[in-house]
Parts: sequence; C-alpha cells; structure tokens
Amino acid sequence: MELCIFQKGFNFSQDGPGNRLVYHLQGCNLRCPWCSNPEGLAMEGGWKVRVEDMIQEAVRSIPMFFDGGGVTLTGGEVTMQADGVRELLKGLKAAAIHTCIETNGLSRNLPEILPLVDYLIIDCKHYLPDIHRKVTGQSNENLFENIRTALSMGKAPAVRIPVIGGFNDGGEAAEGFADLFCSLGLNCCGSVELLPYHEYGKDKYHTLGIPYAMTERAYVSPETIREMRAILESRGIRTIQT
Repeated sequence: MELCIFQKGFNFSQDGPGNRLVYHLQGCNLRCPWCSNPEGLAMEGGWKVRVEDMIQEAVRSIPMFFDGGGVTLTGGEVTMQADGVRELLKGLKAAAIHTCIETNGLSRNLPEILPLVDYLIIDCKHYLPDIHRKVTGQSNENLFENIRTALSMGKAPAVRIPVIGGFNDGGEAAEGFADLFCSLGLNCCGSVELLPYHEYGKDKYHTLGIPYAMTERAYVSPETIREMRAILESRGIRTIQT
C-alpha cells in the first residue's frame, strides 16, 4: 500500500511532543481560504511512498525522537487516505514509535484511526456549523461528535483554533468556543491553542497560480489573543502556546 505525500521533515514541538518526523499527506476535504499548504489540497500531486518504506524510515529515525518525539501525520487532511494511514500507524505502533495526527476532525473514518493515535491534534475553526460551512465548504458538526468519541476513548485532544480576523476572533467568539468546549467536556481534559492568522503560505498561491483571498483584515492582535485566552481559561479550559 502507498501514501501520497507532498512534504516531510523533522520539526520540534510544533506538531506534537518532542522532535518529530512529520509527513504531509496529499488531499483535503476543506477549502479554507487561509490554508498555508495549498499544494496539498488536491488528491493528485506530491509523490507516492510505500507504507513499508515509511515505517522503515521511522525506525531508522528512532534516535532522533528525543523529548518524547515520534511520527506525526498531517496534511492536507490525513483521513483522506484513511486505509494507508491505518496501515502506517499499525506499523509504527508495532515498532513502539509514538504516533500523532493533525486533523480537521470531520471524517467519519476518524474513530477507526483513533485507537492507533497517541496524541491527537484536532482543528476547530468555528463553533457554528453554518458559518463553518459557508467559509470552508463543509459543516463541522461531525467534528463535535468525533471530539466526544475521542474523549470517551481516553484521548485528551489538543484543539487548535486558527484565529482569523472577521471570522472567529474576539470576545464573543471566545465565549462561543467556550460554550461549545464545555458542552463537549473539554473543560475537564485536553487543551486549546489559539493560532493567529499568518501569511506563511501566501507565496505558494502565487506559484500555483491560485488567487489569494485573504486581506489585512484577517490579522489579529496579541491583545485579542490574550483576551480570548483569558475567557477560555475563566471557563476552566486549559490553553497552551507552542
């Protein structure tokens, strides 16, 4: 079995704990206008790698997995290649390698993958499904159910909110996220990270000939992030910064 990837490399503490070998998998089921990896949106592109070869590469890399590191699968969206991901994660677990995935949490395949995941990073872009659908192309109601499932399995998700000006920033939005997270039980375990908008992927759009739709309005101030963190923490939700 093969997986299609468009990027790989080591990263420390940004994609799960410790030093990690990170594979970016091709294909995504959303079209977020701020996406920093537009080259990974389509299912075609990248290059195909045998799952067996990826497992062997990870085993050779074990000396590099310091401070609790391991392998992280991100995207694109990892669940778009669910069969290959399951096979890869099984092989990594058999080799006692710590596993992590970063996902938008929408796929109905996610619960089948979760038992093989040691550390779950899951996006929550908005607390209102209709607004999420309008901006990204899909509702996120299944995300909420998948978070509940993860919690029921003893997973403590690391939830990431990409904070975009005019979309999900400010005190009102923080209260909306807090209401959602408390209803899901994330005030009892897990963590939330607020990631302010950035333009790291902007040049890629020009290279690919894709219009870049974001404007300066999308930026959020450090004061806004502090306000949102304070509101979440006042509701018993642990926030982190990486």
